[in-house]
Amino acid sequence: MTAGPNAAELIEKHRATLDQAIETIRSRAYWSPHPEHPKAYGENGSLSAAEGKEAFDALLGGRFELDQPGTDGWSATESSPYGITMGVEYPHADLDVLLPAMRAAMPAWREAGPEARAAVCLEILARISARTHEFAHAVMHTSGQAFMMALQAGGPHAQDRGLEAVAYAYVEQVRVPDAADWSKPQGKRDPLNLRKQFTAVGRGLSLLIGCNTFPTWNGYPGLFASLATGNPVLVKPHPRAVLPLALTVRIAREVLAEHGFDPNLVALAAEREGEGIAKDLATRPEVRIIDYTGSTEFGDWLEQHATQAQVYTEKAGVNTVVIDSTDDYKGMLGNLAFSLSLYSGQMCTTPQNLLIPRGGVGTEDGEKSFDEVVGDLAGAVGKLLGDDTRANALLGAIVNPQVGQRIDAAGSLGEVALPSRSLTNPDFPGATVRTPVIVKLDGGKPEAEETYLSECFGPVSFAVAVDSADEAVALLRRTVREKGAMTVGAYTTAEDVERKIEDVCLEECAQLSLNLTGGVYVNQTAAFSDFHGSGGNPAANAALCDGAFVSNRFRTVEVRRQV
Repeated sequence: MTAGPNAAELIEKHRATLDQAIETIRSRAYWSPHPEHPKAYGENGSLSAAEGKEAFDALLGGRFELDQPGTDGWSATESSPYGITMGVEYPHADLDVLLPAMRAAMPAWREAGPEARAAVCLEILARISARTHEFAHAVMHTSGQAFMMALQAGGPHAQDRGLEAVAYAYVEQVRVPDAADWSKPQGKRDPLNLRKQFTAVGRGLSLLIGCNTFPTWNGYPGLFASLATGNPVLVKPHPRAVLPLALTVRIAREVLAEHGFDPNLVALAAEREGEGIAKDLATRPEVRIIDYTGSTEFGDWLEQHATQAQVYTEKAGVNTVVIDSTDDYKGMLGNLAFSLSLYSGQMCTTPQNLLIPRGGVGTEDGEKSFDEVVGDLAGAVGKLLGDDTRANALLGAIVNPQVGQRIDAAGSLGEVALPSRSLTNPDFPGATVRTPVIVKLDGGKPEAEETYLSECFGPVSFAVAVDSADEAVALLRRTVREKGAMTVGAYTTAEDVERKIEDVCLEECAQLSLNLTGGVYVNQTAAFSDFHGSGGNPAANAALCDGAFVSNRFRTVEVRRQV
C-alpha cells in the first residue's frame, strides 16, 4: 500500500499518539492527549482564549467559504440560545454535483492504506485541538452549553472520542495483512502457490446527521470512523448547530489538500430554513453509511427506511436511578444534584426516573422516608444552584423552546417537589436559563406510567415511589427493555440488590454506575475507557466506541495471483 503523496511525514508525526490510543483502548486506563484546562492553549500554534474569541467573532455575520463543488446558494439558520446574532451563511450544495465529486475521491484514499488514513485523521484532530477556544464559542452559541462545558465537552472530550474511533478503525483494518504468500503441499507434485493481496475497502459515501446539543462530541466518532476506514463523509449539521461542524469540515478539507488528497473526501450539506433534507439524503443510493444522534422517531425511521445503508443511531431513552440505600447520604445527594443540573439536563445521559421505595431508604444515619429523600434532594439542587453565578456556569442555556415548554408543563404531571426558577445571565441577557424541576409520582398508579415511561428531555426528573427494591428492579428492567437507557445508576449497600440490578443491566444491555458519590457522574463518560451506550437496548443500536462501531464501515477485498 502507498502512503499517499505527502502522508509519510504525518505517519511519523502521529504514530506515537496512535500507538498510545491503541494501547489505552486495550487497558481502559485514563489517558488523553487533549488538555482540558483553558490555560493549556495559547502556545505552540494553538489559539489563546482571547485569540479564540476573536476568531469566533470574525465568523459572525459573514459567509463561511468552503470552495466545495456544487454550491448553488447560501443559507443561515442558526440562532444562539444566548441571544446573540449569529448571521453566518453557509454554502448550500447541489447534491447531484457534490456527491459524484466525493465518490471520485475514494480510489486514492483507499490506496493510501489504513496507516496513512489514520495519520491524516490525527492531523485533522490536532488542528482542531489547536483551535479549541474558537470551537468552544461555536459550540456554546449553537448548543447552549455553558462556556467551560462547551470548551471541554465540545473540545478535548470530543477530540478524544474522534481519536478513539480512529484507533478502533485502524486496529480492525490491520487484523488482516496487506499481502500473504500461500502454499499448499501436494505430496509428490509441486505445491500450489498463490500470492494474495488484501485491501480494506470503504462501503461508500458516509452521511453524518448532526445533533443540536453536542455537535462535535456526538459527531466526531462517526465522522472519523468512516474517514479512517476509507469513506468520504458528507456532514449534514443540525440547522441550529452548523458552525462547529462547518469549522471541522473546513479544517479537514485543508489537511487533506495539503497532503495530496482530494478535499472532497469531507464536505458540508447545510440546509435552508425548513428544507429538511435528511430523509432525502439518507435514502439516496450513494449513501452507504449513516451516523445519527437525535429523536427516537427519526432514528427508527432511518433504521426502517435507509435500507441501502449501514445505520448507526443514538436515540432517546429513559435513564433510571434506583435508590435503595447508601452509606454516604450527603455524597449521594450532591452527586445526583449535579447530574440533574449539568447543562440543564439536556444530555442523553441525564437521569430522569429516580425509583425510591415508599417505605424509605437506608442511610448511615438511619432510615429516610420517601418524602425526606425527595425533599433533601430538592434541597441539594437548590443549594448547588443557589448562587446565580455558579448556576449559570452549570446550567448553560435552554437549547430550544420545546425544552422550556416541557419544564412549564411538568407541574401538571404530579406533585412538584422542586419548582424550576428562571435566572438571568448577566453576560447574555437574551439567554433562557432554567433550574431543574422534580416531580413526585406514584409508581403504583397506572395513570403515572405514561409519564415516567416516556422521555422528557430537559431538566425534568420524576421521583417515583415504588413498593420495594424488588419492584424498583422490575421497573428498571421493564424501562430498559421497552424504552431503552443510555445510563443506569443505583445506590445500594445490599449485596443481593446490587447483584439483581447488575443482572438486569447485563441481561438488558445497559451501562451501569453504582454508588457514585464523588466527582464522577452517571451522565459523564471518558473516551478510551467508558462505553457510551451499549447498542443493545432501544436507546441506541451502537456504542461509542467499540469494534462493532467501525468494522462494518469497510470490507476486505482479496486479489489472488498464481505464482
